[in-house]
Amino acid sequence: MSTRTSLPTLLRGFFEDYLTAQRDVSANTIHAYRDSIKLLLLFAARDTGRQVVRLRLGDLGADTVLAFLEHLETQRGNTASTRNARLAAIKSFMRFCEYREPALLEQIRRVHAIPFKRTSKASITYLEKSEIDALLAAPDRNTAQGRRDYALLLFLYNTGARANEAAQLTIGDLHLAHPPQSDHSFVRIYGKGSKQRLCPLWPHTASELTALIGARAHTEHVFLNRCSHPITRFGIHTLVERYVERVSAEMPGLATKQVSPHSIRHTCATHLLRSGVDINTIRAWLGHVSVDTTNVYAETDLEMKAKALACCEVKETNRTKRWRDDTDLMAFLRSL
Repeated sequence: MSTRTSLPTLLRGFFEDYLTAQRDVSANTIHAYRDSIKLLLLFAARDTGRQVVRLRLGDLGADTVLAFLEHLETQRGNTASTRNARLAAIKSFMRFCEYREPALLEQIRRVHAIPFKRTSKASITYLEKSEIDALLAAPDRNTAQGRRDYALLLFLYNTGARANEAAQLTIGDLHLAHPPQSDHSFVRIYGKGSKQRLCPLWPHTASELTALIGARAHTEHVFLNRCSHPITRFGIHTLVERYVERVSAEMPGLATKQVSPHSIRHTCATHLLRSGVDINTIRAWLGHVSVDTTNVYAETDLEMKAKALACCEVKETNRTKRWRDDTDLMAFLRSL
């Protein structure tokens, strides 16, 4: 069935108007949706024998989408989580098309009816206090690069910032107070969906950041690479992996963990929880929309569970006599 609006026009409206102007989603979300739609179009083109530019919305029916999802898992080796992420992008596009192509409403609803696969919840990876201390001690602070690396690792642990959030941080986002108000330093972090949150900085973090930025302009990025260009989130990943490998010889437990910048974010949250910070404050600290997302730290921290178990442990007591052996009690009862 032909449609009045061409598929390229629908896609342009979806990405340029709906996602960008109306929903104001992050650039990362747009890129993820773009990649999912590109893969679907390439698959549909091979499946129909048409060129991508000649595809129509009617070519992206439920049967094609199901075959595409099967292709992702069997041919591309994608996990169920990746499959679900691709399906979420496709459903978002179909939702955009519902009111623009009413003639294909039934086809669109069949795509919406495709279920997400159940996935097992992966356990989070975080570092113990001795491990994060070893990681922070790894950079050579006698060199400019080592001082930059130390400040970056310290910032990640202090704030629980995502790698992309740290990469995008500008000097203007920092509020670095000076003694005696140094404990009032904070940073403005732009998270997912351009949501802003304020995070306090330890005096030591503020001191390291002050030395790092020097007299640079407020519009410059805080963390730069060797070429004095803004560091990327991929560069931050590489930096963390390099130092984890360096300290693994002294901390064998690190060798068994898949440590990334996000692991330091998990470490920040877990250590805040152990310190007695309430879960709702940690939610705001990390920029979670729902406290349900933050509750994962309470569920996975074995030390917190052990402390809770100790509070309600049943202590062994001396055995009391069986009621048949209590002659005084029986005599009392007979006297009634």
